Parts: sequence; structure tokens; C-alpha cells
Amino acid sequence: MHLGGNFMKNYVLTAFTKSGEKVLNESFSAENDEQAKQKGKELLTKEGFEEHTHRLVTEDARLILFHR
Repeated sequence: MHLGGNFMKNYVLTAFTKSGEKVLNESFSAENDEQAKQKGKELLTKEGFEEHTHRLVTEDARLILFHR
């Protein structure tokens, strides 16, 4: 997606229970990895999953955030 001269990249945030069940699987766009990390942390907090195991990956499968 192109927005105001900046290219948006796609990210996927996934959170899991201790048993490995997915409790959150959200896709969103951000201008860069730092903005994506911030958005991901905000989403986790909003949904109450900040202490669950979670990961944030780029559209080319680079892991940019992980918590266990």
C-alpha cells in the first residue's frame, strides 16, 4: 500500500496460550518496523495478551518482536 509518499508494509501479530492455542492473529500495516512494534504492543495491551507468548513478523517472515 502506498500512502502519502511512504510505502506501508504488512505485519502479522500472533499470541498464544501456554498450551500453544492461538488467541490473537492480527494483520496490520505500518510504515516501518518500529511503528509496527508500537502498534503490536498497543494491540496486545488492548486485548490483554501482553504477557502471553507472542510474535510479530514482517510480510517477508522476519521476526521483529518475540516474547515468551
